Amino acid sequence: MGKRDDLIAKYAEDLRSKCGMEPDMDLLTKVTIGCGPAIYNDDASTVAATQPEELETVKNNFLIKKLALSDGPELMEAINSVIDTYGRSERNKYRAVVYYMLTKHFGKESIYG
Repeated sequence: MGKRDDLIAKYAEDLRSKCGMEPDMDLLTKVTIGCGPAIYNDDASTVAATQPEELETVKNNFLIKKLALSDGPELMEAINSVIDTYGRSERNKYRAVVYYMLTKHFGKESIYG
């Protein structure tokens, strides 16, 4: 297995153990690939949930640009809901896991068709 496969397995375990959901491995793989090289960088691979500017970046670069959603308060509500599901006290909130849950939340799996 390659490094990306190892990371996908780790993300799947986070979804199961920390978020209480069984991951769609095909979708999780596509979301992880969509994150690009960021998954290999310790800082970029996680979402700093305590930093408002980081959450704005998730909203603008992922929800609006990637998932083609219209800006509105429901976007930040969804991000906060996903962070709550992951666990606010959880130190490492992996970007691929957060993006996966947001994709499922908005029913945008077809983007990764």
